[in-house]
Amino acid sequence: MITSPAFAGKRYAVLGLARSGVATVQALLASGAEVVAWDDREEARAQILPRRGRGTAQGAVEGYLPSDSAIPFHHPADGPMSQIDLSGRQVYLDIPLKGEERLSLANPLEIDLADFEAVVVTPGLPLNKHPIAARAKAANVPLIGDIELFAQTRASLPPHKVLGITGTNGKSTTTALIHHIIKTAGIPATLGGNIGLPILGQESLPTGGVYVLELSSYQIDLTRSLDCDVAVLLNITPDHLDRYDGFAGYAASKARLFAMQSADHAAVIATEDDETRTIAASVGERLIAVASSSITDQSRWPTLQGPHNAQNAAVAIAVARTLGISEDLIAQALETYPGLPHRTERIRDRNGVLFVNDSKATNPASSYFALASYPAIHWILGGLPKGDNLDECAPMFDHVRAAYTIGEAGPMFARLLRAAGKPVIESETLPRAVNDAAAAARPGEVVLLSPACASFDQFKDYEARGEAFRAAVEALA
Repeated sequence: MITSPAFAGKRYAVLGLARSGVATVQALLASGAEVVAWDDREEARAQILPRRGRGTAQGAVEGYLPSDSAIPFHHPADGPMSQIDLSGRQVYLDIPLKGEERLSLANPLEIDLADFEAVVVTPGLPLNKHPIAARAKAANVPLIGDIELFAQTRASLPPHKVLGITGTNGKSTTTALIHHIIKTAGIPATLGGNIGLPILGQESLPTGGVYVLELSSYQIDLTRSLDCDVAVLLNITPDHLDRYDGFAGYAASKARLFAMQSADHAAVIATEDDETRTIAASVGERLIAVASSSITDQSRWPTLQGPHNAQNAAVAIAVARTLGISEDLIAQALETYPGLPHRTERIRDRNGVLFVNDSKATNPASSYFALASYPAIHWILGGLPKGDNLDECAPMFDHVRAAYTIGEAGPMFARLLRAAGKPVIESETLPRAVNDAAAAARPGEVVLLSPACASFDQFKDYEARGEAFRAAVEALA
């Protein structure tokens, strides 16, 4: 894990014990700090309680999984530190801790914070509503996140570079693509931030390594000193407005990533909306402006189809060039990029019909991009609706050969699509929709799961929905 002698002997409060919170506790204890940790969930607190045999299969408490249990490659780093066992129950991991004698459990809302170095909170905590913000301010104690702690470790790490990628849409794909290009070039690199495993829980890189961080606005809000060698901004559209003072407040959060940069560090910005153009105007000569129109041929990039991926690729190419990676290696990496699960993920080519899993598309705006990626689509959609229309998808209805509706939104979507002149089968369930679409699709066409809905009416989450789609596709004769 990443540690720093700068933390030794200091006191930190950690509020929130999901993935990033647990990694923060581990890193601080290993660095010699004293830690007071808390989570309102009793089961989350239990995972870090001192106990005999911690972290071993023999000593794990009943109902817990050992600490080396598999963790998905792509998962928000602040997701729950738990898994679902074969019986369907949620189980929490038995977490190994070095220096646990310096760990105690207490709610930071109920203790004196005056002698604490900082309160480290989970990015998901709503700072505009949660009382910890006022309490920390009253005690004159900074409220930070794990990315700020990483920024504070940098002086003790081998010489390296940090790339920070933010924006409303496309962050995960662009971050993973940049990481893939760097690895293809033979440069040591690791993913962190809002993707994969928490950055503090990973091993430090050797000299010349590159830390590639996906950064949400929430993480940027909790960061004060992250000076990215290359800061990246993809786009800004209205999102998370319940956490900010309007759209302007949300955009200002993204702008802070560039305000933390040194004057000689690069700012790669896709200047394709008013807000990104405004931020670009503020960074001066370090701006590297990017446009999707620079991408004229995506035919050799099987996992990077559609106009949204043109922007993702253009940004990734610009970043790779700032790192001195050759054009040949960039081209090779674009062709071999495997893509991320549940984001226009190619599952199978069956008799000339491509099956694509875009379960992550939980609203019509997201499904628009998948529909724009292919000219002849058998569209599986539906679930728990977030609205009463498909207006944002309508410009791409001419790509839809037929639709197959599922879930709670199925009848409503069927009415809307029939009114638009599209053939519809009300399949109701995902396995039936896969069978219906497979029977109708012809060579050269695509069967696309892009639900434009949340998953919670029929599935635990969008990942479970995507895996159900994969299973149904693989079960086809």
